[in-house]
Amino acid sequence: MSKRSPISLKIKLHTVQRCLEHHSNPNSEAKQIGVSKSSVTDWIRKYKAHGWSGLKESKTWKTYSRELRLAAIRDVLSGDLSLTAATKKHHISSTSVLKKWITKYTQEIELKPTRKGKGLSHMNKGRKTTFEERIEIAQYTLANDLDYQKAMEKFGVSYPQVYAWVRKYQAGQEEALLDRRGRKKPVEELDEQERLQLRIKELEARNEYLEMENAFAKKLAEIERRKPR
Repeated sequence: MSKRSPISLKIKLHTVQRCLEHHSNPNSEAKQIGVSKSSVTDWIRKYKAHGWSGLKESKTWKTYSRELRLAAIRDVLSGDLSLTAATKKHHISSTSVLKKWITKYTQEIELKPTRKGKGLSHMNKGRKTTFEERIEIAQYTLANDLDYQKAMEKFGVSYPQVYAWVRKYQAGQEEALLDRRGRKKPVEELDEQERLQLRIKELEARNEYLEMENAFAKKLAEIERRKPR
């Protein structure tokens, strides 16, 4: 549950009405009363859904199941929904609540069903990997439409690890995936056969990724063409 807001119902209502009547905007109002822009947009969303009663502070502790929290997080991380859209879809009290879940998730904290006074317990913090494993994990993630969760479960690594490796791999920075602590041979010390095999794997995965990007672009263009003018 989010922290109790120090802002009164009267001020919230006045702020929402000013925005809806186009006398102001969420960004300006947020600065004026000293809250975040997302707080104001949350008030507007709640007002539209429930009227003025939606702006009242709840007197009960709202709980969310682990499944719901993970579903909301994945909707945002996959790019399927915006923070606001995911908050609305899963009936979460505010975008700030969802944002906290995402932050904790990406910091390797396991999400448990919420209970008043209870925090979140740590999950697997990832593991040490070789250069070849990092290449393989990045390739696997790209080949599976950037399904980070699937890669995490298959290879026993954490979200931040997979995310960082994929970003570096996409940018063509395979060298950045090397463990600089000397635990594995750097690329220049691989023999010719090892280099060739690694390069083939890299090219195959990059080709799959480019094909996937191209197919997505074509599909997007097709959807745009079908839209009524």
